[in-house]
Amino acid sequence: MSPAVWITSLLRRFPELVAELVPAAHGGLRERRGGGPVGGTGAPVRLHVSDALRDITDGVVELEEAVRERLGLRPVPPASVPVRLRRIAGLLERIAPDPVLAAHVEDETRRMAARCARALGDPEQMVRLPGRCPACDSVSLRAFPERAEVRCVNPPCGHAVGPADEEVA
Repeated sequence: MSPAVWITSLLRRFPELVAELVPAAHGGLRERRGGGPVGGTGAPVRLHVSDALRDITDGVVELEEAVRERLGLRPVPPASVPVRLRRIAGLLERIAPDPVLAAHVEDETRRMAARCARALGDPEQMVRLPGRCPACDSVSLRAFPERAEVRCVNPPCGHAVGPADEEVA
């Protein structure tokens, strides 16, 4: 499956992950003199969300640097995660001819998309894919990042798309 699927998923879901920390970041756990919370909720910081955010941010930074270095491109200025993801997506045509780099980009973007989904409470993220199922011709193809699998979710079908089917999908 293409790294573009995972990059698109990250671009869509990463802002949701950031939003999960906003209440705590804006006064959620401040204390006033004399004790007690002020101006916000007393909700605890969700460390698993914070850890996922840090892991994904670090992963995207490292991935962009590795891609640019492998392709012999000059370094670019620091940027937000969405900007970096778009820059990586813009290099996918140059990445594709290098099987080692292409596999690395796919593995890392899939891993980060799955981490983002878990932190947001999804048991497993499902990504809708363009194209039709080669078995039933339904537009029900979905990617399951944690399983690294593409499957038709049409109940009577359930066909798992394999490498031989990928050009059809």
